[in-house]
Amino acid sequence: MTTLHYLHQKPTSTADIRTENSDFIVQEILPFSPSGEGEHHLVQIQKSGLNTNQVVDMLAKFANVHPKEVTYAGQKDKNALTEQWFGIRIPGKDTPKWEKLNQDNLTVLQSSRHSKKLRIGALLGNRFQLTLRNVSDIAELEQRLALIAKSGVPNYFGEQRFGHQGKNLTLGRNMLSGGRKVKDRKKRSLFLSAVRSNVFNLVTSHRLAQYSTQMLAGDCVMLAGSKSFFVVEQWDETATTRLTTKDIQLSAPLWGRGEALAKAKAAEVELEALQGCEQDLNGLEQAGLNQERRTLLLEPQGLKWQADNNTLVLEFILPAGSYATSILRELVDYQDVQLVKWQQMVAEQQENRVD
Repeated sequence: MTTLHYLHQKPTSTADIRTENSDFIVQEILPFSPSGEGEHHLVQIQKSGLNTNQVVDMLAKFANVHPKEVTYAGQKDKNALTEQWFGIRIPGKDTPKWEKLNQDNLTVLQSSRHSKKLRIGALLGNRFQLTLRNVSDIAELEQRLALIAKSGVPNYFGEQRFGHQGKNLTLGRNMLSGGRKVKDRKKRSLFLSAVRSNVFNLVTSHRLAQYSTQMLAGDCVMLAGSKSFFVVEQWDETATTRLTTKDIQLSAPLWGRGEALAKAKAAEVELEALQGCEQDLNGLEQAGLNQERRTLLLEPQGLKWQADNNTLVLEFILPAGSYATSILRELVDYQDVQLVKWQQMVAEQQENRVD
């Protein structure tokens, strides 16, 4: 995968993340409160060392329903301490005693009935508390945090989106080129998302490398806190003020069918970034996806931190669909301790097979 551009130049300070699961705390923020009645049961679970699909299977077995009846708003990392909402459809049945699910790595925090199904993306955002250990230069981190608070970071899709060593992207490209048929809807969606996300990352990286956050004629901008967008043919004082006050935001494409949404110079820059990607673009269009937009920059809310010797605890809120690793990438050259342990385990297993 292509090396992506840094908005604030590549950091020189190093640090460890996820030394323990509790070093990476994530709390989902729902945009609504459960109604208290209905055939859907919303259950908030705190978990550690479990991925989302494992919890889905546990809930389905406990409630004696098919796993398809268990839904969630977003995936959450295994190697983290997360608070996540699940929805379980149980029509005409008594309310299960959810607290019986409690164990060392899973705790039911609350539950309530609700009238509607919990769907993917039904989140306002996520609240993060991250502990960085063995920081080599606390002063640099604090300087970069001030820059991030002011200007944000590139809104890249994180490496999790593409699978281990970019496997999902590779399989997605293979699928779109006709080399592999994928019938499983979840896998197909996963692979399509990887290809589409890579297109967004390429455009975002190219634009920031060539023009930084400069405004371009024909920019397709998004209304803050909304998926609505419109084109700025020429940047006048009014449009510039709206961008400066963050009423509107610059964007990059989520590729699909239809005419490109950016115009003039902005469209030219986006197409420059995608030279050689024609097969990916055609595949996304033929898959039935439509042209959409995503904000170019990601600006964390409620950003605060506390440093103690070579440890820094960082807190912030991100909108749904964005990645904490995009913040960390601009902040520090980090090592994911849990990932390193997993890679070492896999390497040892492979060596044992050879022996």
